[in-house]
Amino acid sequence: MDVVVARGTGEPGWLGEEVGDPLYGMLQDRLPVSTSSYRVNYPADYRFAVGAGSADLVGHLAAQAAACPDQEFVLVGYSQGAAVVHAALGTGVVSWYPGRVQLPGDLGTRVAAVLLFGDPVRGLDWNVPGAYLSRTGDWCTGGDPICGSGMDADAHVAYGSDLVEAANFAADHI
Repeated sequence: MDVVVARGTGEPGWLGEEVGDPLYGMLQDRLPVSTSSYRVNYPADYRFAVGAGSADLVGHLAAQAAACPDQEFVLVGYSQGAAVVHAALGTGVVSWYPGRVQLPGDLGTRVAAVLLFGDPVRGLDWNVPGAYLSRTGDWCTGGDPICGSGMDADAHVAYGSDLVEAANFAADHI
């Protein structure tokens, strides 16, 4: 299982200090298969290079799928990274991003779970395309202004308590 993580804007850490790094540790403990991780290579800054992120994510999945025909994927996106995941999955509201690349259907079937945190697309009342709905967990902390209608900026960096549920969700979909 390859855990592919798109970090949030300005998020430090290899996979992301707020979500990716701690979540990957939990997934290693819970998933019934061997795991690897991949940090989506995009700036994760205020240029909002969602298209570049989706291109790297899709390129990575294609390369991994060719190298390991039985490998499946868990896609993780936090904040801007959630928009990157949406772009790769083909969510309509982000289809206008320059350079956006969408997963072809044969790769999409190998996505075992999608885990989204602080998802700005959710704040626009959009969700992942129907084919991914049953495999998607989407967490929005109460008060988070990015994914909900809250006004508490600190809530957007308070997803630690959701990570166990997310890891269990992914494990249940493997």
